[in-house]
Amino acid sequence: MSEEMMKQGVLVRGFGGFYVAVDESGTEYILRCKKKFRRMHISPLVGDELLFTPGEGEEHGWVEEILPRKSECLRPPVANVSLLVVVICPSPEPDLLLVDRLLVRARLQGMKTAIVVNKCDLDASLVEEIRRQYAGADCQVLAASALQAHGLNDLRALLQGESCCCLTGQSGVGKSTLLNALLGLELETGEISEKIQRGKNTTRHAQMLIRDGIRVLDTAGFSLLELDAKMEPDKLRECYPEFQEHEGCCRFTPCMHDREPGCSVTAAVAAGEIDPGRVERYRLLLAEVRETWKQRYN
Repeated sequence: MSEEMMKQGVLVRGFGGFYVAVDESGTEYILRCKKKFRRMHISPLVGDELLFTPGEGEEHGWVEEILPRKSECLRPPVANVSLLVVVICPSPEPDLLLVDRLLVRARLQGMKTAIVVNKCDLDASLVEEIRRQYAGADCQVLAASALQAHGLNDLRALLQGESCCCLTGQSGVGKSTLLNALLGLELETGEISEKIQRGKNTTRHAQMLIRDGIRVLDTAGFSLLELDAKMEPDKLRECYPEFQEHEGCCRFTPCMHDREPGCSVTAAVAAGEIDPGRVERYRLLLAEVRETWKQRYN
């Protein structure tokens, strides 16, 4: 098919080997992916900008080209995210090490980040605790309650104007419930297991929702995430904005801020300037990155 008949759009969801793209007018097209992408070891991701040829009648169209990605997430597997919004809540209990992993990956990809504390009506103190821990992390913290429609205007303002936002986090934190309340949708939602205090994963695949000037990805919840196996250990500290003013102030250079004598970050923790939990989790991740780096050629 000629170039004149090709269209440009964004991939909004996939199912059973088919993909759905939306063009500028909002028209949806069902597409298949050409074999050349398999040979190139490239798979389309929700959020990808595409060139495609529409199908005729009942026939599907074809993905012709996947345009260069501005960012790429491993988990959830989505592309071109400009703002990553990590959703947590009082129950299930927040996994802040997972939150930090997500923030590190986002910063390496050049994404902006935010944390939304949903179900804040259950425990108002959690919002203040998260704001205290992430005070220097260049990461906005919002309070929300989808059921009580609290904080939705703040969240809407955060999402508007971004080229593509992604809500991510553990199962059961209420990502789909938030989007229902925010955008007037009816996405399937789940309950929390009372026995194990875990969320039931009702969102199984990522999908892009476009409404009222907002492009947002609803994604499946998860509890495990590894950092990039190719990350050099000394790159990790660059993903912590609260460390930046201490660079060059330690006794040793470079300093990994891992309990070295004369470490300025350790002194800042003792002085109450940086949250100790945030630094302790950084050191856990640093040990993981060092071990992975050591094993990279095995």
